[in-house]
Amino acid sequence: MSTLSTTTSAAHLFDIRRSDTPRPAAEREAALAAPKFGTVFTDHMARVTWSQATGWQDRRVEKYGPLLLDPACAVLHYAQEIFEGMKAYRHADGSVWTFRPQANAARFAASARRLALPELSEADFLGAIEALVATDLPWVPSGEEKSLYLRPFMYASESFLGVRPSLEAEFLVIASPVGPYFAGGVKPVSIWVAQDFHRAGPGGTGGAKCGGNYAASLLPQQEAYAQGCEQVCFLDAATNSVLEELGGMNVFVVHADGRVSTPELSGTILEGVTRSSIIQLLTDAGHEVDERPLPLAELRAGLADGSVAEVFACGTAAVVTPIGRLASGDFDLTVGDGQAGAVTSRVRAELTDIQYGRATDRHGWMHRLA
Repeated sequence: MSTLSTTTSAAHLFDIRRSDTPRPAAEREAALAAPKFGTVFTDHMARVTWSQATGWQDRRVEKYGPLLLDPACAVLHYAQEIFEGMKAYRHADGSVWTFRPQANAARFAASARRLALPELSEADFLGAIEALVATDLPWVPSGEEKSLYLRPFMYASESFLGVRPSLEAEFLVIASPVGPYFAGGVKPVSIWVAQDFHRAGPGGTGGAKCGGNYAASLLPQQEAYAQGCEQVCFLDAATNSVLEELGGMNVFVVHADGRVSTPELSGTILEGVTRSSIIQLLTDAGHEVDERPLPLAELRAGLADGSVAEVFACGTAAVVTPIGRLASGDFDLTVGDGQAGAVTSRVRAELTDIQYGRATDRHGWMHRLA
């Protein structure tokens, strides 16, 4: 039910250097039976090296293992790095697919531009993923909510101390078999609205997928845990009044009349691939979707009077997660009846059915890897 993508990749350019110590089959199968998010990794990693003098070179798949970094490695001092998050899905016929990788490649290039890193071509981005998945194909799990999480990333690798863009970089892809992102599975989560911390500001790196944005979210995330919440939601830095995004997910609000609102892409939040896909699916289903500034006061009032029926978050890792409670220092509100709403459940089911090959891929989003 998925359609083959015609995007050109550079997979054939990757030299396959197989590990001399692959994980025993029994150990691998045990890991696939009950995968925990991001804790076990496959036998190999894809890698491409760049320097200003030579450009991109030495495309290879090699043994997964530690990286050798000089203490003066630029990334350790100036945080010049970016990453992506994707998944490989095994369909019922045994084939393996990924979801909208061209969008991830484009966002990766945009992040590279913002962090003054070299841009990687779409062909190399797709080629690295295809070469790695083909090499570690037995690591792609089967079953509901299971997938192979793919983490492409790039870091400044030149050894120097000085505030300027690095003249050397490394691009890698690693992979980890995963189950549901949240340990309790798909169920409503509680969100703490941070009113004293901000994830990013105008003109900053909020629109890029870089580690610094996530590092900035960790202290507020600790505060959320202390308040009995699983995630934190950030407000805008300019006015401290408008919803932006969660630590690692975009947010949607479903109104009682069927309209759906989501914070607009203002440069301070990440342009999520899952976000744009959900907007398309909601539009297909006849919902009016507003991308606009979403004041916290409006959301609070809507939850109080019932004009807001559902709130959910979305991202590659968790896909779609219902939000059952929204709290902060001066309020604590239940969303609807505290359970997953009908629109949230329907859009999650539709999206995952496309990803796992159970529904027609009418938008041509799926890309075959093996």
